[in-house]
Amino acid sequence: MSEEKEFNSSKAPEPVGLYPHARRVGNLLFLSGVGPRERGTKKIPGVELDESGKIVSYDIETQCHSVFRNVRYILEDAGSSWDRIVDVTVFLTNMKDDFPTYNRLWAEYFGENPPCRTTLEINCLPTPIAIELKVMATIGDD
Repeated sequence: MSEEKEFNSSKAPEPVGLYPHARRVGNLLFLSGVGPRERGTKKIPGVELDESGKIVSYDIETQCHSVFRNVRYILEDAGSSWDRIVDVTVFLTNMKDDFPTYNRLWAEYFGENPPCRTTLEINCLPTPIAIELKVMATIGDD
């Protein structure tokens, strides 16, 4: 049986449920869904909420930069790296408005050797965010 180990990053936002940031199985690292929140706070970069917690406005570009940063934190804390990402599932809450910006930023972050990608529109996420990534990367010896 292959070695399994779970990882939690000291820099990425705390999970919103009972799950680790990542789990290693063999030479693969599976990340739980990662959003743009900041660690130690409920603050979501690029999101303005009203008193009841509903989204008033959001900036998808700011959220993309933040979610990519959080993914990098988890990968590095687990012993992997950005260039070892092999597959990404992207969840957007507004494909029509947000996909062009997301796609442009993706090309900036993954200009060389981009991973496989699937992008889905969903009607909401567990927190008031517009994007979440599900990432798989390699780790350890090549």
